Amino acid sequence: MKRRDFLRTSGLAIAGAIVCPEVVRAQLSSKKEDLPKMLNHFNVSESDLQKVMSVALEKGGDYSDLYFEHTYSNSLVLQDGAVNRAYSNIDYGVGIRVVAGDQQGYAFVESTTLDEMIKAAQIASRIANSHSKNLSMKINEKTFKNRYPVIQSWENETVRRKIPYLQKLNDRIFELDSKVVKVNASMNDSISYILYYNSEGILCHDIRPMAQMGGNCIMQQDDKTENGFASRSARQDVSFLTDSLIEEIAQEVVKQTRLMFDAVKPKGGEMPVVMGAGGSGILLHEAIGHAFEADFNRKNTSIFADKLGKTVCDKSINVVDSGEFEYNSGSINVDDEGIAGQKTYIVTNGELTSYLHDRISAKFYGVPPTGNGRRQSFRFLPIPRMRCTYMENGNYSEEDIIASVKKGIYVDKFTNGQVQIGAGDFTFFVKTGYLIEDGKRTQPIKDINIIGNGPKALADITMVGNNMCIDKGAWTCGKNGQGVPVSLGLPSVLVKQLTVGGL
Repeated sequence: MKRRDFLRTSGLAIAGAIVCPEVVRAQLSSKKEDLPKMLNHFNVSESDLQKVMSVALEKGGDYSDLYFEHTYSNSLVLQDGAVNRAYSNIDYGVGIRVVAGDQQGYAFVESTTLDEMIKAAQIASRIANSHSKNLSMKINEKTFKNRYPVIQSWENETVRRKIPYLQKLNDRIFELDSKVVKVNASMNDSISYILYYNSEGILCHDIRPMAQMGGNCIMQQDDKTENGFASRSARQDVSFLTDSLIEEIAQEVVKQTRLMFDAVKPKGGEMPVVMGAGGSGILLHEAIGHAFEADFNRKNTSIFADKLGKTVCDKSINVVDSGEFEYNSGSINVDDEGIAGQKTYIVTNGELTSYLHDRISAKFYGVPPTGNGRRQSFRFLPIPRMRCTYMENGNYSEEDIIASVKKGIYVDKFTNGQVQIGAGDFTFFVKTGYLIEDGKRTQPIKDINIIGNGPKALADITMVGNNMCIDKGAWTCGKNGQGVPVSLGLPSVLVKQLTVGGL
């Protein structure tokens, strides 16, 4: 997983919009009475849904679903003191899935006319051959708690209204330190309208806002140049844009970059590592979280495949994956298979108590889905994915944890990481941290790798802090060629031994 790279777009461009029917511009919530508006948004009727579903299952099949999506997305980039790049896109279509046993047929179309949907359903249905049909002709409209209400949608916000915030971020970063020589800043926003229907008769919808802003700061002192990055992300409408947001990002990126002039690369080797609260949640995400996703365990490729119901770490540790935090970038009202975005305990009192399930893995294990069936867009099949993954509080203060270490390192800023699911081996790139000497943080450190093994690292956590916080940065998780927004959190913890790649 990595922090979102805000500066990938190049050139001034407006993407070609896919032709789609006229849509309803009224603000929709997750209320039951708004479902007719969402059907109208995609220019489909309940009768159309049932006709397409009947075609999808005409050859048999155990299950089928339709996933409609209409997304408006925008990006702005500031360089050299001016916003000089912009990108906008409209994505529209429906994906149709047919499940037969443990096989899936999938087709999508960038249109929602009945004829085109029926053609896609016929393609998806080819996976099925004389399996039993499971089609409910009674539609059951479901609603869910709305954790990210949209009052002022991004689709109606002009570029002219957003540019001043990037300019304020640029100016504020320059104001905070005379060593700043260059600032890059960017902003991404989107609004997605989602409609879901399946062969069990479940019909539901969601409206998903997303906003991200980040700043990169380059400083020069004598003959040394350093750079830092800070970002914020939330499932939030236009209310995301505030002066306090600008101040928060500017202060963080300047503080981080300034620190790096005094930082050194430590001597490498195996040593105790104190993971600071917040962004150190990447430890859970990379080292543990992916290995808890049920598809890897169902296929017996995860190192945790035989550990369900077993003790995997200290009894003081509880690990959660949740879709329930309000406005959190990893939260979802409902997943992409019509399951509520609930709170799931993966590890309870040191015991592995649940994997993260989509519908297929849940059926395999004979348990309810956990609301982790997610996809990048209507062009992709849903697979088990994390949402907001974090460890609950323990009983130690961060000061007590650091004081227990005679010689080691403290780390708190990361840029990316990766894991080998089968072996459980992981690596993180640490941007900044500190040496720990005789129980105190001393010399700043920078640009090191931390290497370890997921199950071992989890088992080697010996102290858990009481300062858990959720990182607010823009994290995007990649898996099977799909990227989805996630978030993470951690209290300060002590891992008694990890490999540090330094000098």
